[in-house]
Amino acid sequence: MTALNGRLSTLAAAFVIARRDFTAILFSRSFFLFLLGPLFPILVGGLAGGIGSEVRSNAARPELGVAMSAADGRALLAARQRLEPQLGAAVPVLVVVKELAPGESFDARAAMQDRRVNLAAVVTGTLQKPVLSGPEERIADWRGPVAVLAAEAQRAGGTDYPAVGLAPLKLSTTADEARSRTVTAQLGQTVLFLLTMLLAGMVLSNLVEEKGNKIIEVLAAAIPMDAVFLGKLFAMLAVSFVGTGVWATVGTSVWLAAGNNLGQFPAPAVGWPLFFLLGTAYFAMGYLLLGSLFLAIGSMAATVREVQTLSMPVTMLQLLNFFFASWAMARPGSAVELAAMIVPFSSPFAMLAHAARDGALLPHVLALAWQAVCVAVFVRVGATLFRRWVMKSGPARSDGQGPWKRLLARRAVR
Repeated sequence: MTALNGRLSTLAAAFVIARRDFTAILFSRSFFLFLLGPLFPILVGGLAGGIGSEVRSNAARPELGVAMSAADGRALLAARQRLEPQLGAAVPVLVVVKELAPGESFDARAAMQDRRVNLAAVVTGTLQKPVLSGPEERIADWRGPVAVLAAEAQRAGGTDYPAVGLAPLKLSTTADEARSRTVTAQLGQTVLFLLTMLLAGMVLSNLVEEKGNKIIEVLAAAIPMDAVFLGKLFAMLAVSFVGTGVWATVGTSVWLAAGNNLGQFPAPAVGWPLFFLLGTAYFAMGYLLLGSLFLAIGSMAATVREVQTLSMPVTMLQLLNFFFASWAMARPGSAVELAAMIVPFSSPFAMLAHAARDGALLPHVLALAWQAVCVAVFVRVGATLFRRWVMKSGPARSDGQGPWKRLLARRAVR
């Protein structure tokens, strides 16, 4: 646990600082008052949920599969392209599932349960006698648009619209499943953002307070500055876990006592246990990322007023990162979603939403590793800034020579 020169290693020193800060904060009177804080962000959460309607309307738009002859399928797609400027969103998105040969049958149920596509219904038959297969409510809504498309595809002006046959199927389509998982993804993002913004500010206030009474300079003189910053980050993270644990216990107890259960919410793609585990991991990484940035800001601020001035842009940028991740959620598989996963401060939000909609685990391993690297880089930068801006004592002496001339002069003397 100690280095060869007798001083504590970086990790051991960080553990000492973390234990000291954790104990001091946890048993302070202000911490118990702080536990009442989440009562106010609940109102903010309700307002932030207003973006839900737009996300749900854009994310995972249901598609109408086409399983007809090649000629009928192409004609139907061309008809949709012609009518889309006039009808807009009323025209369903068409996807050719299969081009059928004369007399060939097609299993609509199997096609709609294929997770590689996002089908809400399937149209089969011919343009003269189209048949809609799918959930009863969905095919009832799409009966009219399909009749219009079939009539347009036949180019039979003045004739009646063809009668669309309905074949109701009792199943859960991938479109409905994707739409329901989007609700879970959005809820997870909102909770993660509120907790991160509520708790990350403690890092900044603690550092400024210790700078004011010179404690931080004493610590920096005894142990590496990187260890001081790491210790403070992990101490505040541990305090945050205590706070969220109390809030989650009380909230869950009240929620269960009211007769609720998780079955009322759409299950995420990775399952509830792993989703909560990933949510905890992404909260920790989001907190460490924002906390490390706040530590860098605190190292440059000398007063509380300067802290407020410097931290406000960071808070606004973090809000933009949250909305960026929410916007990327409405465009799965696009470059926008990939960018949201890569940008460190939006990555936790984007990846938690990805966990709700996709069951693959490898992207989460890579994302957590990338976020850990970013935390290490930000802590190192913050420690460097602190040494440069705070640990200097008095102005630098100058002898009229530059650093290169002084170095050459020393070598000449030798």
